[in-house]
Amino acid sequence: ARRIDALVDAPRFVGSDWGIEVVSLDSGRTLYARQPDRLLEPASTAKLFTAALVLEKLGSGGHTTTRLLGRGPVVRGRLHGPLVLYGMGDPTLGTGDSADWADRLATQLAAHGIRRIDGDLIADDTYFQGPPIGAGWEVGDLLGAFAVPAAALSVQENAAWLTITPGKSPGKAAEVVLDPPFAIPDMSSRLLTSAAGSTPDINLYRAPGSDTLYAFGSVPADGATTRYHLAMTDPARVAGELLREALTRHDIALHGRVQVLHWPQEDASYLAGAVELGKVDSPAFGEILERGLKRSQNLYLQNLLQLAGMQAHAQAVADGTAPTGFLGTGAWGLRALDTLLGEIGITPTQARLTEGSGLSRQNLVTASALVQLLQYIATRPYAVTLHDDLPVAGVDGSLIARMRGT
Repeated sequence: ARRIDALVDAPRFVGSDWGIEVVSLDSGRTLYARQPDRLLEPASTAKLFTAALVLEKLGSGGHTTTRLLGRGPVVRGRLHGPLVLYGMGDPTLGTGDSADWADRLATQLAAHGIRRIDGDLIADDTYFQGPPIGAGWEVGDLLGAFAVPAAALSVQENAAWLTITPGKSPGKAAEVVLDPPFAIPDMSSRLLTSAAGSTPDINLYRAPGSDTLYAFGSVPADGATTRYHLAMTDPARVAGELLREALTRHDIALHGRVQVLHWPQEDASYLAGAVELGKVDSPAFGEILERGLKRSQNLYLQNLLQLAGMQAHAQAVADGTAPTGFLGTGAWGLRALDTLLGEIGITPTQARLTEGSGLSRQNLVTASALVQLLQYIATRPYAVTLHDDLPVAGVDGSLIARMRGT
């Protein structure tokens, strides 16, 4: 206690606030406490609440699917109707083992004998209902790759790389390249090359809700190439474009356009009677959770919360307990989380969470609530697995550069 007090009471922390509780898992005895009941922002430790919900309700072995659907007859290798790319919440599509997802779907389509589509390719992410950003996410964060849209049809973690290279001489335009190029539909660059040795002045701006990214300022002629990891504006459209390219590679002609469908648009009319022509399964939920916790990956945890929300909604409809009125998919996930916390003994006055990643500053949790959660997790069959999913300070994941030498 003396060592903790000496640190917390140091002059440099005079303006800081603390909530600390240390409890022995063996005896249950409280070893140290300082304002354990004070509500504070949990940041990414909020992911532990989402993780408990996922493991309790979805289980580690389940998975979700990205589906390819056709509506209309297939005659002599031609699909007379739209082809639908239907996302169901997999946040890992386009990464790891599913990096070739689009070619796999195109191969499955060709196996059905389809060589031409006389209709549009519709990229549909309406499986999740509600806005694609978590409640309380701040506008200033939404340009960065850590605050990408949490969409039902996600691809390449909904992020793109912007590369900026100086021009050949001062006064020339800097080279600005986006990968994938359609991740942000409109690019307006006024970045110029300045004299060698000058200070870089790179500015990026995208207005809330806009598809235009503005780049302005200057880069020194002798400066190194700079890369920025940015959020896609419309992941579903990117997925649709990537699938269109894959269809071309597999000699399947698309005679329509790539269109997107977002909540609150309706898809019931064309999904009625649609036939599955291909699918790509996600990794198991336990594996998605492991990847998300190690890297503190906000998209993964927010999508997992929404997948738990889909399950909670379906269960409530089935047993007749669904409330009247609209609840978004994320709100259903939070409703399920509140129920779980109540079962653990954590009250609404101890934990108020508005989304699943910890990015929102509206999240408020007490140190005591977090300790109660960890005490509960320690009794569960998945305790060791969840422990091993966490980043290790100075060793790996999001903490690889933290607390070294301490």
